[in-house]
Amino acid sequence: MSADLQARLIHAFNRNDWPVVQKLAVQLLPLAPGQAMAPFMAGVAHMQLQQLEQAAGFLEQAMQLEPSRADFAAQYAKALALMGRMSEARRIADCALALSPADPFTLDTLGVVYIETHMHERALQVFRREVAMAPDRPLARFNLAYAHIAMGDDDAAERELEHCVRLEPRHWIAHWRLASLRRQAAERNHIERLRGLLARYPADPGAQLYLNLALAKEYEDLGDYPVAFEHYCRGKQVGRESRRGTAQRDAGIIERLVQSFPAISGLPASGVQDSAPIFIIGMPRTGTTLLDRILSSHPQVHSAGELREFPSTLQRLSGSRMPVLMDPQLPSLVRAMDWRLLGETYLAATREHAQHAPHFIDKLPHNFLYAGFIARALPNAKIVCLRRNPLDTCLGNFRHLFEQQSSYYAYSFDLLDTGRYYAGFDRLMAHWQRVFPGRIFELHYESLVDSQESATRQLLDFLGLPWNDACMQSERNAAPVNTPNAWQVRAPVYRSALGRWKHYETQLSPLRDLFASSGIDVAA
Repeated sequence: MSADLQARLIHAFNRNDWPVVQKLAVQLLPLAPGQAMAPFMAGVAHMQLQQLEQAAGFLEQAMQLEPSRADFAAQYAKALALMGRMSEARRIADCALALSPADPFTLDTLGVVYIETHMHERALQVFRREVAMAPDRPLARFNLAYAHIAMGDDDAAERELEHCVRLEPRHWIAHWRLASLRRQAAERNHIERLRGLLARYPADPGAQLYLNLALAKEYEDLGDYPVAFEHYCRGKQVGRESRRGTAQRDAGIIERLVQSFPAISGLPASGVQDSAPIFIIGMPRTGTTLLDRILSSHPQVHSAGELREFPSTLQRLSGSRMPVLMDPQLPSLVRAMDWRLLGETYLAATREHAQHAPHFIDKLPHNFLYAGFIARALPNAKIVCLRRNPLDTCLGNFRHLFEQQSSYYAYSFDLLDTGRYYAGFDRLMAHWQRVFPGRIFELHYESLVDSQESATRQLLDFLGLPWNDACMQSERNAAPVNTPNAWQVRAPVYRSALGRWKHYETQLSPLRDLFASSGIDVAA
């Protein structure tokens, strides 16, 4: 009976029939309590279906039953990373790597975990091993290129990406990465190849998304802004239909947050008195990575990257069965929150970063949604919000392709939804300033670029840090960069991105009208 059930389970697993895998694994578990295969397959199935808590439980069980299986440990590490439990994910990934995995799929999983947990040097080593083992696997070449980009070796990244598209011309995201890797020129670009592929695959959504965005980037580099904007619109149109209704969802989140944190003066400092964290928040594409590079050039500051620990810690401690910011009961959850426990749990999860310097930067831009929670749980933590011209901000978000699996960025597939999202951000930041006066230092990207020393001195004063000349030479910062346009943040501070919206002034007129009706100043 169990042999037949096991055979059916393996068959369903190989077909990627995850609901059936779940059902059969639950039946097999009590029949073979000492065997790891059933909990492993159940864990993978739950992970594929985005049921991460259950996935982590089953995969931990499988790893404990067979601690010598690197693939079991790697999948457990992947589940932990997807849940935002990054320090645990790194530890389990290290355990898996110590078992000397000999198959490229396990190495690929570990490399991705290391990328997600900002261990870029280790990711580079792992992906190199994978490519040596499977040199004709396009995904291995692509992932190795990504690690090279993070480490600042754009030439090596370009070689791997070109190798990837030679092996598989339909590896669409690799074409987009190639376009984004450097500024294209009239004598050196990929436009002819991209246009040819776009014409050959008119019904392929991936081709239409990535190739249009790649062409937009390259035409923009060449100064043909009307054609560039047309390709941005065509590319983003591909993902727009599946994301309709997100503007109302995002507006609801802002409204619940405003209701959850009323302006009550004299709130007791009930969190943890620890000044190690520095949170950099703001809309994406506003220069937060540049600010991180400038600030982490200071010897007393370490960059921990875009951590997910605060949102994931809040989610776990809230007890909510849905994303906590979407919970209709959010105001009551906030009133019942144990702020000290929230602060302590976050600090425990980020302890390794605090070992590098007196302060560490948590640079997750969308932490602006959680600023009220941060202010209550960590009353001594510093919060810096980077602002940018609203038109440049929205254009930057619309031009960029964010992580598609994340619900944070659904707005970015529609220009006017991006404007509405900015209006919500603007409203929420004004609310945080009223409720927590003096807690959030707002810095403008334009002042950081035009008057870097003056703006940096003001920032360091807010942070209570002494002046250090290294902050004026952020291009010498050797730390890895987890951003697609890594070449830009490794260059000296430049002014060419200021007022980029003016290249698209005609195309952005509906956005200007939206801002005018919302009372948002878009003066250059």
